[in-house]
Amino acid sequence: MRIPSVNEVKERLSLLYPNYPLSYFTEPARKVTALIREKWQKGELKDLTEERLIDLAKQVFEAYERPSLQRVINATGVVIHTNLGRAPLAEKAIQEIVKVARFYSNLEFNLEEGKRGSRYVHVEELLKEITGAEGALVVNNNASAVLIALNTLAFGKEVIVSRGELVEIGGSFRVPDVMKWSGCILREVGTTNKTHLYDYERAINENTGLLLKVHKSNFAIIGFTKEVSSEELVVLGKKYNLPVMEDLGSGCLIDLSKYGYSKEPTVKEVLAAGVDVVTFSGDKLLGGPQAGIILGKKEFIEKIRKNPLNRALRIDKLTLAGLEATLRLYRDETLAIEHIPTLKMILTPKEKLKKVSLKLVRQLKKIGLQGFTFKVIESSGKTGGGSLPLLDLPSFVVGVYSEKFSPQRLQEFLRKNNPPIITRIEEDFLVIDPRCLFPEDYPEILRAFQRLKDEFEGSS
Repeated sequence: MRIPSVNEVKERLSLLYPNYPLSYFTEPARKVTALIREKWQKGELKDLTEERLIDLAKQVFEAYERPSLQRVINATGVVIHTNLGRAPLAEKAIQEIVKVARFYSNLEFNLEEGKRGSRYVHVEELLKEITGAEGALVVNNNASAVLIALNTLAFGKEVIVSRGELVEIGGSFRVPDVMKWSGCILREVGTTNKTHLYDYERAINENTGLLLKVHKSNFAIIGFTKEVSSEELVVLGKKYNLPVMEDLGSGCLIDLSKYGYSKEPTVKEVLAAGVDVVTFSGDKLLGGPQAGIILGKKEFIEKIRKNPLNRALRIDKLTLAGLEATLRLYRDETLAIEHIPTLKMILTPKEKLKKVSLKLVRQLKKIGLQGFTFKVIESSGKTGGGSLPLLDLPSFVVGVYSEKFSPQRLQEFLRKNNPPIITRIEEDFLVIDPRCLFPEDYPEILRAFQRLKDEFEGSS
């Protein structure tokens, strides 16, 4: 079998995609010839017809043009999935991002006075209005928020924190490491399961700079436990004239207990308890873009704002546009729940998910895959993203069983679909959880199973 030259493949690609210059096809053409050689050596390709060459060229070029960062379909049932980009944005936030990305903006321009302004004004008043904070500042993520706050308020001094709150967040980043690089000295007190107020008080000395409380966002300790409340730490802080800071992690702005879920402290409640500085993420329970939000007493926020690190950690214009639009929705709780996907997904009742699952099962059965079983299964999802670790989200899901393919093989096939469909496995079933699916996702799922039928049953 003759393998075509790179130039020959370039010529064919230029005919298939006439809007590109010929030089653009050099690397894709090399990849095509390499693929042909590989298939020939493996015995997968014995005769290269013109039609087959065109198919391989299209396959390679489309993969070459596909962005590395791409849309995926989240059928895992994990709402705030860190690996899948965390919170999907509200439509209003997307519109504002597009607007600011396409045109110039008043990012740091005061329109009233006609001179340089501050980028933080676009969200500062909104955050104060929604949470009751005296001051507000936003940086690029919550780890940055914790870093700059500690660096500002307790550089070179001891920061007292409960041993049971020295958490590790995603990617092996740990609170003690963030504290170390902030220039603080970690002073851990108590034990893993029990820390008392007197543990904090006994650790206070002339070099104590701050009392820190860290919300256990991604795990829970149950049983024989004791932890000190925000209110108790505030009283202790006032007694010794020490600021109290709380890293809330996810940063819930809505009281979820009103909707039947376990009680999670809201940002407003923590600030009302008198905590001096509160930090949390923008892209978890808040449902916005990645950001680190710092709220609290005006005197402390102003000190943090003036820290030179703020320049290195500052938020960009696209994030600001998305965050502002998301925060505007929080002016009315009903609007937030209706339009912010994260909240809507978490609060979707399982009865609705059952109806959706039944419909999807009917549609999948119509494809006519031999040896496949599709059924609705009662299950549960997760909030994810280091949020509400004990909370199960009651759900109904679609279970897929195949006599021919293992669930792992089906999972791999769907993951390699375009767009990729990310699923989970429960026992012998591949699971498609509808909680995190958008209306646009269902046709893609059906097309993927139709392709499965065409590729495997058509070749048998």
